[in-house]
Amino acid sequence: MRYHKLKSGELPGTYIVEELVTEADILLMAQQLSRKRLAKGRKIERPEIAFEYLQTLLQSYEHEVFAAIFLDNQHRILGFEELFKGTIDAASVYPREVVKRALQLNAAALIFVHNHPSGDPEPSKADIAITLRLREALNTVDIRTLDHVVVGLEGCVSLAGRGEI
Repeated sequence: MRYHKLKSGELPGTYIVEELVTEADILLMAQQLSRKRLAKGRKIERPEIAFEYLQTLLQSYEHEVFAAIFLDNQHRILGFEELFKGTIDAASVYPREVVKRALQLNAAALIFVHNHPSGDPEPSKADIAITLRLREALNTVDIRTLDHVVVGLEGCVSLAGRGEI
């Protein structure tokens, strides 16, 4: 993986790249910055704050990826992990494994996210069904499901925002 030297710009949140970069380099830098924004210890005040970072990380996959942001009681990030990889139109998700990992990290809440390689972020009935199964499994060990975000090139859709959770 290639890393570029960035200098902080004069304005907060701005950077200066000290060399010629390609479009692929810019996308890689955006992914690196998004991972940094989802790093351990950062607080998520509202799930929609994470949407842009999640879209940057997952929109370019050619297969489905199901991931989770594990949070503590104050909604500080304990970890962001890609849990399951699938095909171009599906990923098998195992609630037992999600619960196991959440307990290992001592998570109090989770935000799920997965991508639609088609680019359309519209949730399917299967997306809603697995979210409800995961919520039910996590509820048995007192872990809250805050949201499930579906990512596509066209944007992100929040199941919580739609009242589906």
